[in-house]
Amino acid sequence: MTESSGSKLLNGEACQRTLRGKNAGKNGFVKNHCVFEHPRKYRRPTERSQNAAPNSSLYKKPFSESFEETPLLVAVLTYMGYGILTIFGYFRDFLRHWNIEKCHIAHEREQQKDFVPLYQDFENFYTRNLYMRIRDNWNRPICSVPGAKVDLVERVTHNYNWTFEHTGKVVKDVINMGSYNYLGFAENAGACASAAIETTHAYGVGVASTRCEIGNLDIHEELEQLVARFLGVESSMAFGMGFATNSMNIPALTGKGCLILSDELNHASLVLGARLSGSTIRVFKHNNMQSLEKLLRDAIAHGQPRTHRPWKKILIVVEGIYSMEGSIVRLPEVIALKKRYKAYLYLDEAHSIGALGPNGRGVVDYFGLDPKDVDIMMGTFTKSFGAAGGYIGGRKELIDYLRCHSHSALYATSMSPPVAQQIISSMKIIMGEDGSTLGKDRLRQLSENTTYFRRKLREMGFIIYGNDDSPVVPLMLYMPAKIGAFGREMLKRNIGTVVVGFPATPIIESRARFCVSAAHTREMLDTVSLCSFQMLQTLLLFPQRCL
Repeated sequence: MTESSGSKLLNGEACQRTLRGKNAGKNGFVKNHCVFEHPRKYRRPTERSQNAAPNSSLYKKPFSESFEETPLLVAVLTYMGYGILTIFGYFRDFLRHWNIEKCHIAHEREQQKDFVPLYQDFENFYTRNLYMRIRDNWNRPICSVPGAKVDLVERVTHNYNWTFEHTGKVVKDVINMGSYNYLGFAENAGACASAAIETTHAYGVGVASTRCEIGNLDIHEELEQLVARFLGVESSMAFGMGFATNSMNIPALTGKGCLILSDELNHASLVLGARLSGSTIRVFKHNNMQSLEKLLRDAIAHGQPRTHRPWKKILIVVEGIYSMEGSIVRLPEVIALKKRYKAYLYLDEAHSIGALGPNGRGVVDYFGLDPKDVDIMMGTFTKSFGAAGGYIGGRKELIDYLRCHSHSALYATSMSPPVAQQIISSMKIIMGEDGSTLGKDRLRQLSENTTYFRRKLREMGFIIYGNDDSPVVPLMLYMPAKIGAFGREMLKRNIGTVVVGFPATPIIESRARFCVSAAHTREMLDTVSLCSFQMLQTLLLFPQRCL
C-alpha cells in the first residue's frame, strides 16, 4: 500500500539542508522547524529532533521553533562533571558510613534490613550528594504579590543546605522571572482584586462542600458559562485544582481497552491521569507528527495486544505550550491526523490559555482553528488569570458526563468564591467586556516582551530553546556547576530565576527557565539579559557555540 502525496506531506520527508554554511545533522533531518521562509536557526541533537518539516498548507502564519544541538565539548564536560560529583558522592557516603561525616538524611533501620526498602537507592544517593549541593536555589519563600517584582525572605544555611534559617531580613524588589504571571493579573490592587474582596465579604472564603451536594454557588455557574463563551465551546466545567483536572478526569474518559497516545514531554498530571485510567499508553516523540502517525497506523492495523480487537477509543494527549521546552504543539497537523484516523484529542492549555492568540484564547486561537475540532479542551486558571484551579471545555454531552463520573466533581471541595471571582474579572478584561482595552493591551505587551526578550538573548549569543512566540524561554546552561552558580549569582543581582537540571531535564540539557510577563518593562528585560551575560562571562561559564 503506497502513501498518498498528502500523507507524505503530513508525515514530512527527511530533508537535506544547510545551515549558515554548515551541513545538516547526521541523519539529514532538519532540526529547526519553520513554516515559510525564515532565517535558519541552530539545531538540536538528532536523537531528539527528528521532526520533519511541517506541512505549510495547514498553517496560516509562520511557525518557527529552534533547538540548538548541544556542542560536543560541552556535552563531554557535562558528563565529566556528573561523573566527578558521583565519585565524590560515593566517597562521602564512605565517610558517613564510618561516622566521619554526619549524615542528615533518613535511612533504613538495621532491624528492617530484610524488608522492602522504603527509599530508592539511586534517588536517595542523588538527593543527598548532588541535589543537596544546589538545594538553596529552590523553595525560596516570598512575602509579596508574585508580580513583576517580588520580596524574598532571606535565609541562610549552616550545614550545607540540609536545613535553613530565616534571618528576619527581606530582599526587596527582586525581578520575578520565575512566576507564570503571563498577563500580570497576579496583583493585590485593581479591578480584579477589588472584585475578589467584595466576593469574600459576600460569600466568605471556603464553601465546605462539594459541587454535587450544597457547594454549587451561582458564581460557579457564572464562571462556567463565561469559560464556555471564552473558549467558543458548548459547555465547560471548573475545578478547584489544575493538577487534579488532568489526573482525575482522564480516568473518567478512558479505561481498559482504550489507547492513549501521549507526547513524551507531557506534564506529570497528564502522565498520572493516563496511568490511573488503566488504558494502554504509548508515547510518541515530542511534537513529531511522523512518530504520532506511525502509532496511529499501528493501533488501527493491529488493534489490542493478543486479541487484536479494535480499540474502544484512541485518545491523543498533547499540551499547548510545553513548559520546560518553550515549544508550541503543532496543532493543525495533530487535528489533521486525529480526523484522518478517527481518534479523539485532549488538549492541555495550562500555559497557552491567555498567553497565545490574538484574543488570548490559547493555541486554538493562535492557529486560527475551530474549537470544535478539539474534543476535550483543558486549561488552568493558575497562570494567565492569576488564580487557581482548572477547567474542561467541550460538547455539552461531555461535560454532563464528567459531572456524574469525574472524581474531582464528586469528591473535591468547590472552588473558593474569591478565586472564582478573580477568574471572572480577569477573563472579562481579556475579552474586553469590562469596557476597557486593558486586556488587548496586556496581550499585545506580552507578545512584544516575548519577541524582544528572545531576540535580545540571541543577539548576546545565548542558546535558547522553543518557539519564537512562546513566553517560556529556556536558556541552556548544560553543566551541573552552572545550575547553582547561575541561580545564586542572579539573586545577588536582584533577579529571581528558575533553574532546572537532571532528572527534570535530560542530563546534558540543564537550563534556566525565564517566564516573560506583560507586567515586565523593557528596562527589566534589559537588566535580566545583561546580568545573565555579565555573570556567566565573569564565572567563565558562558556556553560558547562550538559548531
